[in-house]
Amino acid sequence: MSAPVKTQSRGRVLVVEDEAYVRDSLVAMLQAKGFDAEPAASAAEAVALVARAPVDLVLSDLRMPGGDGLELVRRLQASSPEIPIIILTGHGNVASAVECLKAGASDYVLKPADPEALEVSLQRALDARSLRREVRYLRSALAPMAEPVGDSAPWRNVMAMVDAAAAADATVLLIGESGTGKELLARRLHRQSARAAGPFVRVNCAAIPLEMWESEFFGHRKGSFTGASADRDGRFHLAHRGTLLLDEVGAMPAAGQAKLLRAIQDGEFDRLGDEQPTRVDVRIVASTNSDLQAEVDHGRFRADLFYRLNVVRIDVPPLRDRKDDIGPIARLAAAEIAARLGRPAPEISSETLARLRAYPWPGNVRELRSVIERALILDPAHGLDNLDLLPAPAAIAGAPVARGDLNLREALTRLERDLLLEAQRRSGGVRKEAARLLGIDPRNLAYYLRKHGLADSGEEG
Repeated sequence: MSAPVKTQSRGRVLVVEDEAYVRDSLVAMLQAKGFDAEPAASAAEAVALVARAPVDLVLSDLRMPGGDGLELVRRLQASSPEIPIIILTGHGNVASAVECLKAGASDYVLKPADPEALEVSLQRALDARSLRREVRYLRSALAPMAEPVGDSAPWRNVMAMVDAAAAADATVLLIGESGTGKELLARRLHRQSARAAGPFVRVNCAAIPLEMWESEFFGHRKGSFTGASADRDGRFHLAHRGTLLLDEVGAMPAAGQAKLLRAIQDGEFDRLGDEQPTRVDVRIVASTNSDLQAEVDHGRFRADLFYRLNVVRIDVPPLRDRKDDIGPIARLAAAEIAARLGRPAPEISSETLARLRAYPWPGNVRELRSVIERALILDPAHGLDNLDLLPAPAAIAGAPVARGDLNLREALTRLERDLLLEAQRRSGGVRKEAARLLGIDPRNLAYYLRKHGLADSGEEG
């Protein structure tokens, strides 16, 4: 039996009204329509509440003592310009409401507010805000493949776990080698969840300098440190009501792990320069190619953070363990890359497919796509018939290594030269046969021979 889908609010609306009975009536009406409505009695209180926790929309009266709607619009435009503001006004104050529109308000509604008209106005403003956020993340949301590809038994098991976890809104930990498609799975988790309409935000934990870590994750206020020339929303704030992918979470610095734990555990964090914590509603997906349990055992990763992340663990198999998926992935990659190059999709022969299935793919799907792209760019005449697949990874795995002889670049160079010499010996110096044994194009063979200063007999065979 599948887990129940968590019902999502239509949005957090802050109702700003100085008259208590009007304020309470509006809050009750919006809550009945599915909004997460909260009251504020003044413009100053509204500004403080917005600073404390993300707000999707502000509905404000125009005339209020101690600061009117126009002042509130200007203050929020300066501090949180992404929040839409709708002004409630009487018939005699339409000119002032138009002035609010010029200052940055999204719309105005005449009092007494018709419930249906107000609902339409609120939803229109929220849809416009959602569209702006989606455009903001469109480039980061694009992936080489729209959906994970594969029909092998190991991959079907992974996809079943992903789809089951998506509806539960639980924290998910994706563990697998680099290039196995963890980000694609994270995006599917988001698309299949109740948060699909919200943002998908990715942060590479291994690529953020330590001195920028807190600002990158939690944001900062203007002037909170040297160089903070403007307010900035951190990744947690930007992912509000959506999904935050913590990519390469195992590389997170120890100094940031405690703060991350609090944000996940309590749903709040301290933005640099703020006096009050900020609350967010974020679904966490973490990915790593390291053994986090081993990192915990060695004291390099917090055990409590590991347990928070390891709610639903999904082990992503390497490509060598799902060989039945190599053909479909290769065909899709070839079609996409050829289309980008303005060419028809190439055929993949049975011989080429056999070579692809025999290769161990240490770089997984990412390496497969790179090999196909390189072939289509450098050797378009032959399509995918002459893929440049040196058998180095398999040879390295079984080759003895002398004690202390661990320089990878030098070892690869020696191995490459030995393979070339062996191919020349077996082929009797026939270039085409030597290239076939090595799995490369004859033209590439000449390059490798020159690289290692080896003689080329020039016999084509």
